[in-house]
Amino acid sequence: MTLEDRVRLANYCFGCGQMNPSGFHLNVEVEGNIVRARYHPRPEDQGFPGTMHGGLISALLDEVMGWAMVKAEVWAVTARMETRFRRPVPLTAALRAEASVEQRRGRALTARARLLDDATGQLLVESDAVFMRVAPEEHERLTAIYQPENWIGRD
Repeated sequence: MTLEDRVRLANYCFGCGQMNPSGFHLNVEVEGNIVRARYHPRPEDQGFPGTMHGGLISALLDEVMGWAMVKAEVWAVTARMETRFRRPVPLTAALRAEASVEQRRGRALTARARLLDDATGQLLVESDAVFMRVAPEEHERLTAIYQPENWIGRD
């Protein structure tokens, strides 16, 4: 796989891919075991007038939980996700999504995420998910594309 192929594949992720014209373009930060990303909803993220679409909110939280897996140095995919919408998410709010790995059990890992109003800290949405480690062949393929030596938060 060429460097150009790796860059193209890695940069089209809907959540963090900077080359995906429809994506969130998230930049992920790490503080301890917490993975964090900030997002400002766009007009095209609308569900009901003035509020962010619930499916996009779920995708945003899934993305930060996926990055929590990266921080834990695990390649894993979402197997089950439960999301609780505590308050409507206004399109005008600056948002902060946070996630962490909570438990590891065999091939399964559990993660927890929260979506907060970045200005007030008010909890808007929270989610819990079970992730499953990928098969060894997929692990090798993903490692070749993303090159984990460039991962976030490595010591």
